[in-house]
Amino acid sequence: MSTLLPKPSILILQTPLHTHRSAITSLTPFNSTRQRSKRLPSLIVNARAPSQTKEEGSSLPSMLTDLKNDKPTQTNHSLVDSWREIHGSTDWARMLDPIDPLLRSELIRYGEMVQACYDSFDFDPCSKHCGSSKYSRRHFFEELGMSGCGYEVTRYLYATSNLDMPNFFKKSRWEKVWSKSANWMGYIAVSDDETSARLGRRDVVVVWRGTVTGLEWVADLMDFLKPVTSEGIPCPDPDVKIESGFLDLYGEKDATCRFSKYSAREQVLTEVKRLVELYAKEGGEEVSISIMGHSLGSALAMVSAYDIAETGVRGDCPVCVFSFAGPRVGNWKFKERFEKDLGLKALRVVNMHDKVPQVPGMIFNERVPQAVRRFVDGLPWSYSHVGVELELDHKKSPFLKETGDVSCYHNMEAHLHLLDGYHGKGERFVLASSRDPALVNKSADFLKDDYLVPPNWRQDENKGMIRDDEGRWTQPERPKPDDHPPHTNYHLQQLGLDSN
Repeated sequence: MSTLLPKPSILILQTPLHTHRSAITSLTPFNSTRQRSKRLPSLIVNARAPSQTKEEGSSLPSMLTDLKNDKPTQTNHSLVDSWREIHGSTDWARMLDPIDPLLRSELIRYGEMVQACYDSFDFDPCSKHCGSSKYSRRHFFEELGMSGCGYEVTRYLYATSNLDMPNFFKKSRWEKVWSKSANWMGYIAVSDDETSARLGRRDVVVVWRGTVTGLEWVADLMDFLKPVTSEGIPCPDPDVKIESGFLDLYGEKDATCRFSKYSAREQVLTEVKRLVELYAKEGGEEVSISIMGHSLGSALAMVSAYDIAETGVRGDCPVCVFSFAGPRVGNWKFKERFEKDLGLKALRVVNMHDKVPQVPGMIFNERVPQAVRRFVDGLPWSYSHVGVELELDHKKSPFLKETGDVSCYHNMEAHLHLLDGYHGKGERFVLASSRDPALVNKSADFLKDDYLVPPNWRQDENKGMIRDDEGRWTQPERPKPDDHPPHTNYHLQQLGLDSN
């Protein structure tokens, strides 16, 4: 028999809004009898929360149901035993519908590594550090409140901002800036000993920064398909093609800039090669390579995974892409080469209402019949998704409001929220963890107004301004950004790549 919920009350954050991302973990009732709301449920779903009743009203979110009685939250297998299946060895057969709880938790864990790119990136054009990471490589996770994630960042990734991509690259208005022709693009990290023991292998992750907005950046990049061999990727099939904008972003460099003097491609290949040699070849450990990104970062994740496999730097290590809200990347030949010839795995998490995963190739894509495909595959606007799709629906979440703002549909935190409540097609939306729904509004206006969580609430204290010794407000100096390790040229030579 259901138990009546206590009257909910207005909620306030336990911590100030300028706290680190992971510090905002719960919302606490404010005990004021004058400001109580009869319709406002707690945002936090307790695993032992009582079920709603008709007396409480159907407007209460259904995830307040006792999760232990409603959905299994425990799994009878561990990562040590099943990481290969989580990594796609069986193409996630019987793991998506209903979703495997361990897979869900791993997707959220990897997704939070992607979200860390947004939380650390300096978007402010008034900042002299705009376009860089706010935090140094050595203290990256610590500064984000993620010191317990169990990974060490070994390298930052940069790309030249000389490309015509105004909706992606961010530049400072200051004359003297950290770099006039580079943007921070993400990072490479490796699991520490304790985490590796829990995961069942040493995990190397490549994480790409994406785009916060919806479709604006698509116009910057969508041009035409071109052969991967044009970027020096050693593919035996000249008909394997990738969107030219993605290849340009991945392969361009600026010899005059200390940050983008190596292309993103060269940075990824040399660091992955070094880590594979260190842990797999020299250390004799089992190593996995996990590559992830959101939006445009998802496209770069696909391209870099393909390149890592095609050039052979992965050795015998399995490579898997965890994609969030990503567009199509290449043609059908690319799909075949990616999946069949190279044995790469990709799991694409998408919101069915988001338009970004539907482009490019809205007309000719992987959905066209086989009989038609042989006629259209050679067309410059024929694209195909790779891997396996996990489709979510933001309209299933009782936390989210109706909105015409398509950037909300594309939002990374919203995808993590949807993953947390997803149990399978046709199943009720019930949050499976204590992950705070308030995070959805970190850089969006997507939560229902009744929850009293302000939109776009995450910002640095005083927008990063501090008082100097004279009492004037000014921007603080930061440590010089990390550029590239000295061993880069050595590994480029080993790969037969020209660093000039």
